[in-house]
Amino acid sequence: MKLIQLPTQAFEQRLKEELVENPALESGKEEEELYEKDEFDNNDEYDEFDDNENIDTDEINIDEYLSDDETPEYKLQANNYSDDDDDREMPFAAPVSFHQDLINQLNTFILTDEQREIAEFLVGSIDDDGYLRRSISDMVDDMAFTQGIYTDEKTVEKILHIVHELEPAGVGARDLQECLLLQLKHKTPTESVDLAINIIENQFDAFTKKHYEKLLQKYEITQDRLKKAIEEIEKLNPKPGGSFDSSSRVIEQIVPDFTIRIVDGELELTLNGRNAPTLHVSKDYQEMLQTYKDSRDKSHQQKDAVQFIKQKLDSAKWFIDAIRQRQETLYVTMNAIMHFQSEYFLDGEETKLKPMILKDIADLVGLDISTVSRVANSKYVDTPYGTKLIKEFFSEAMKNDQGEDVSTLEIKKILKTVIEEEDKTKPLPDDQLAEILKEKGYPIARRTIAKYRELLDIPVARMRKKI
Repeated sequence: MKLIQLPTQAFEQRLKEELVENPALESGKEEEELYEKDEFDNNDEYDEFDDNENIDTDEINIDEYLSDDETPEYKLQANNYSDDDDDREMPFAAPVSFHQDLINQLNTFILTDEQREIAEFLVGSIDDDGYLRRSISDMVDDMAFTQGIYTDEKTVEKILHIVHELEPAGVGARDLQECLLLQLKHKTPTESVDLAINIIENQFDAFTKKHYEKLLQKYEITQDRLKKAIEEIEKLNPKPGGSFDSSSRVIEQIVPDFTIRIVDGELELTLNGRNAPTLHVSKDYQEMLQTYKDSRDKSHQQKDAVQFIKQKLDSAKWFIDAIRQRQETLYVTMNAIMHFQSEYFLDGEETKLKPMILKDIADLVGLDISTVSRVANSKYVDTPYGTKLIKEFFSEAMKNDQGEDVSTLEIKKILKTVIEEEDKTKPLPDDQLAEILKEKGYPIARRTIAKYRELLDIPVARMRKKI
């Protein structure tokens, strides 16, 4: 069960750990052989072995662990290999951290030793979003107690203005309002920028609540002028530190666990080849057993060694069998999902996703619901329409006005489309959205609309308003 829930990358790490812990287990790159489908039904049964059991070494059948072939029944092969099991090296960047970049920028300013110490302390107090969320008085006390830097609030405020000159613009702000103001003041002054500064400085509450009528009356301006000022504000970054971090961070790749392709109008499923490593017993261990078998006088130390070897071999057998079962479970589960949602995988239209819950697939493949959940929760599949998280194919059913079961995914898709096409000067409230979906054949309550809207991360009508 633990192996099944691991996605490909985590499984590879687990495999490496097992290879380190068990010297009797080795991996080897040999000529690949296709794993026939009926191999999944030929699981070898191995005798259970208790590590605490006292073994009579005279009763060990050494021949069971010896073979002329270096990789006999221990060899694990792959079912439906895809072409992604080649070793691929990905170069890693060595980026300068956000805070180190700020420190480097400070070096371009002419500062006294005391000013530099204060500036570096302020930079060190900036969070990953780029904000300084501590009060000046708290930092003055902290510098005195922890750094032995004795200063006052006026001096720290002065140094903070220097920090505010650093890039990205807005860094070191104490709240969103100050962050936006700092970025606007870094811009080339224009009529729209000046108005935007005035709005953020003096009418921030009205702006955040989108009370545009109040702003029009306050400044006695046209809608066009207000719109241009708001566009200047919308270009700003509310998390200046985050922009630096995302641009320098090493992007983590998603490795699909499965691949679905359409071949001659039929769906074809393959399991990522990395999930099917080639494992075999160490040749050295076989030679050690052979030496023990050929020895006439078997010492106590040799018998202890054979006990140890048998434990490691049994452990290797168990691990290989567990991997084989993992392959089988992953493949049959995804195969059932693929055929259940065949209309979607052939067409790519999300509205063709059928209602599907874990129990539907569990019943099809004869597995426990928890096992299907482990496969679905952390695995990705590469489809002709992009790489998808498998659990996204699962959804509950809801009846339309024809009494037919439709997927809640289909309803969310339609709701999202309706909101995207609405008049943003008069966005639709939830009760009107409910009426529109009812007209389209989906009788849904207003509270359900609100629930789906929140799941889609769409704000309420007032916050969607534009001028």
